Amino acid sequence: MRAREPDEQGYVDRDGVKIGYEVFGTGDTTVLFVPVDAIVDSRAWKAQVPYLARTCRVVTVDPRGNGRSDRPTDPAAYGDLQYVADTIAVLDALGIERAVLAGICQSAWQALVCAARHSDRVQGVFAIGPWAPDTTPPHPVRAAARDRFDDVVDDAAGWAKMNRHYWLRDWPGFAEFFFTQICSEPHSTKLVEDTVGYACQSTAEVQLAVGDGEICVATPAEGEALLAQVRCPVLVVHGTDDRCQPHARGANIAELTGGRLVTLEGSGHLPQGRDPVRVNLLLRQFVDEVAGSHRPRKWTRALDRRKRVLYLSSPIGLGHARRDLAIVRQLRERRPDVVVDWLTQEPVVTFLESQGEHVHPASSYLASESRHIESLAGEHDLHAFQAIRAMDEVLVANFMVFNELVSEEHYDLWVGDEAWDVDHFLHENPELKRAPFAWLTDFVGWLPMPDGGQAEAALTTDYNAEMVEHIARFPRLRDKALFVGNPDDVVADGLGAGLPGIREWTEEHFEFTGYVTGFDAADLTDRAELRARLGYREDEKVCIVSVGGSGVGEHLLRRVAESYDAAARLVPGLRMVLVAGPRIDPRSLPRHDGLEVAGFVPDLHRHLAACDIAVVQGGLTTTMELVAAGRPFLYFPLRHHFEQTFHVAHRLRRHRAGRRLDWDTSDRDVIASAIAEELRRTPDYLSVETDGASRAATALSALF
Repeated sequence: MRAREPDEQGYVDRDGVKIGYEVFGTGDTTVLFVPVDAIVDSRAWKAQVPYLARTCRVVTVDPRGNGRSDRPTDPAAYGDLQYVADTIAVLDALGIERAVLAGICQSAWQALVCAARHSDRVQGVFAIGPWAPDTTPPHPVRAAARDRFDDVVDDAAGWAKMNRHYWLRDWPGFAEFFFTQICSEPHSTKLVEDTVGYACQSTAEVQLAVGDGEICVATPAEGEALLAQVRCPVLVVHGTDDRCQPHARGANIAELTGGRLVTLEGSGHLPQGRDPVRVNLLLRQFVDEVAGSHRPRKWTRALDRRKRVLYLSSPIGLGHARRDLAIVRQLRERRPDVVVDWLTQEPVVTFLESQGEHVHPASSYLASESRHIESLAGEHDLHAFQAIRAMDEVLVANFMVFNELVSEEHYDLWVGDEAWDVDHFLHENPELKRAPFAWLTDFVGWLPMPDGGQAEAALTTDYNAEMVEHIARFPRLRDKALFVGNPDDVVADGLGAGLPGIREWTEEHFEFTGYVTGFDAADLTDRAELRARLGYREDEKVCIVSVGGSGVGEHLLRRVAESYDAAARLVPGLRMVLVAGPRIDPRSLPRHDGLEVAGFVPDLHRHLAACDIAVVQGGLTTTMELVAAGRPFLYFPLRHHFEQTFHVAHRLRRHRAGRRLDWDTSDRDVIASAIAEELRRTPDYLSVETDGASRAATALSALF
């Protein structure tokens, strides 16, 4: 799922070659991403588009040779002037008189060519790691490879893969080598994966034609003369570890154009992908300067004694919202002067507003994490780790919303309950921290699924290593790190080869609050009264089937519904209630005598406490509510969901709670039998603490 879908898609046709473009947002200023190097498509700018499109009209153009554009194999179809003409053609097709142009590497050069030859159409040029025709010496290893490009090689290794014959023999192999080299920063696995994928949309034959296209200047001197003709503002952004274009080249281009150079220490060739927040802020500032825009900051009266809290609650399910609200209520008891704004998404927004909470209007700008997760789910299958990895552009877009909000409004405390975007990008950009920051989570450590093999184990280790390095480098960026649970709730696994154990590391870097149920257990002690209030008779056995706040659980609801007849034969008086939650249409589910369907149930914990048995997914919130209520339950961890498979299952084993069933081996008869068997058992669970919210609130109040 994209963080933002295009508002318009179209094509321009130049001499029989179709060029695809997309338009996002509206505004007085247009930012056009010049057709990017043909080895990738315009999705290379996915981390920039949503942020800019909130205030600008943004246009992306796929290069001829990749993306939605045609892929001719005639070298005459390529060259600098072809890409410049494509840029102008898209501007004309959209009726855009002038635009700020942005490009990287060769497309940055083409943006500058466009500015020199079509000065009336270009307001400014934002150039990342720009190429130019050897205005400065290239990297020696790249120059040597270029000199041998047409040689016949039998066993190419390293930069020898930059070779015509090798490309034709193994284009994907070259793409993987190339992007591993130029994405040089540590922990760039997702960027490499993306760029290799873009490259494999094209072919060696197309890329050879691109390379044989005509350059519009014959000598470096002509290149320098052309750059000197650029009159618009220019900002060059160049990493010191750029292994494609030397940093000196970017510095020279900035000087020749009278532009400004921003050096990114340690960055490689694609900082818009690896350091997207830094690039977004630079690009936004440049656009504002060129367009003469001014963005006001909200003024806060110095004598206002209230303590303002910005609370970020993860929207993936409703469990975070319940515990966060319980913590906030405890915080208000300690500090009546606390004012809380919530930055969150559906389904959490509806829940919080129903409780009288104030959800900040900026929440409407957030890209939906729940919808992204649902888009990647299969039949009772969600590869949670890979889904988080694939959510990278959503997380960037949402962090930019957060950063813009806290830049314009003052808060005395930020609280992030598994707000992955904020925690990650603050550690990547610590200079953006403006207030105390508290981090909450109920698990630590990405864990590989067994069928992912060594490749997935390497990826989870890399992600864990980045987390460990973040905390080691900036140990005080998290003013509080709270683990919602106890030390024994932490799995005994390791973070990966060469890294510490998860429990050892968590105990060193977190405070433990005990579990936070999100409700007052004293309200649920009289089950008979509770059942009567909820409409459950004494002579019936109530089975609640719930799949949480996401839309991933429809298959489980249907399978358990199919087991009803068999279960009813084993359990006289069985009443089964399917709880669809806020993301599944209740009308899509079966219903008949003894089997009923409910939609969103805001007080689900009461129904769970009143039921005789429950059937649920393996999510932590619902299962722990059942543990706290002492009710028997069956749980089905989602396939490939590492958190449910390992972290939650470990905690439930510790509490001697629930019966775990496997989706692949549990048909309707197995489920029916398990329901009947569990109803005959008396739960003997470990008790769940009732003061977790109070302990968390005490820890947070200390940060004012």
